Amino acid sequence: MKKIRYGIVGFGGIAENRIAKEGFGLDVARFSGHPLAELVGATDINSSRRYSAEALGLKWYDSIDELLDDKQIDAIFIATNNSSHAAIAEKSINKGKHCLIEKPIAHTLSDARKLRDLAKRNNVSLAVDHMMMKNVFNTKAQELIQNGEIGAVNDISLHMEFLFGSTMEEAETWRCAKPEEIGGPLGDVGTHCLYMAEYLLIDKITEIACSLTPRTLDINVENGAFIQFKTSRGLTGSARVAFNQPRGGLIGTLSNLGYEVYGSNAVLRSFGTLFQLSGDDSDPVRLRLELDTGLVSDNIDPGERLNIYQLQIGSHAQSVLEKKFTDGSDAIHNLELLFACYRSAEKGSLFIKL
Repeated sequence: MKKIRYGIVGFGGIAENRIAKEGFGLDVARFSGHPLAELVGATDINSSRRYSAEALGLKWYDSIDELLDDKQIDAIFIATNNSSHAAIAEKSINKGKHCLIEKPIAHTLSDARKLRDLAKRNNVSLAVDHMMMKNVFNTKAQELIQNGEIGAVNDISLHMEFLFGSTMEEAETWRCAKPEEIGGPLGDVGTHCLYMAEYLLIDKITEIACSLTPRTLDINVENGAFIQFKTSRGLTGSARVAFNQPRGGLIGTLSNLGYEVYGSNAVLRSFGTLFQLSGDDSDPVRLRLELDTGLVSDNIDPGERLNIYQLQIGSHAQSVLEKKFTDGSDAIHNLELLFACYRSAEKGSLFIKL
């Protein structure tokens, strides 16, 4: 079977360790490539990253233009800082390259909508790496909810709170230092919570409100936020996100990245499933999904643990192979929710209708 050949723009830590080694299966000690996709080359404004890329057998391109001019490359994975996503994606789409982008799709709604229109005109597949929907624990949770295993659902709570920005090195990164990059806890992890709420409930958020939490960390972005929302079916939900919560350390932090879904008969709880982990033996903590009836608490076995980045890349590659091109509309909706959070916080936490 033909494989879609990708080039990656931006080769930092996540790009190397999660996307290249895991997603495209270049860590030969753990994986044997990808059945639908092949990562063939990389570029980065930091030329020192060339050595890491070439160590994985990738061709190094001295510029984005050089990579985009390579006719052997079908698709681009964009893993740069947020404010550069739109410009790189626009250039890639105009070259006829399919695009898979680390979230967010862009740092403004006008740019995001422009990319959607460009993708449609150029018949390319445009998608964003909302990889947590591919976690087998989360797909199992959605199945249990939809099958009525916890009864009638009326509420959900999601949380991604940890400590980031407490050192000078972290505080100077774009996530903490540059609000225009829409990093910070709202842009960095709040967006994960919002698309995961909609995924688990199979329902769209139609109203949203947001309050910023007290500042205890000296960084240029918000320290944390509390989000409340309503869905089209009248369900309620909330999300807590923060960069200023120590949570004891690594184990407490990772296990706390999860959610609770409240039904009339039981509560479904996840531990560690709102993160970059897939649930395999190499993870630093054990991912869990727990069904609690109040009398019995059962750990749910979700089945085979497949890598979330491989599944996300596979979904994009399949859309190209089948010519069922996606246009990034789901990522634009996610960005609309994020900007509604910012507007709500500025207006005293009023609910904003989408």
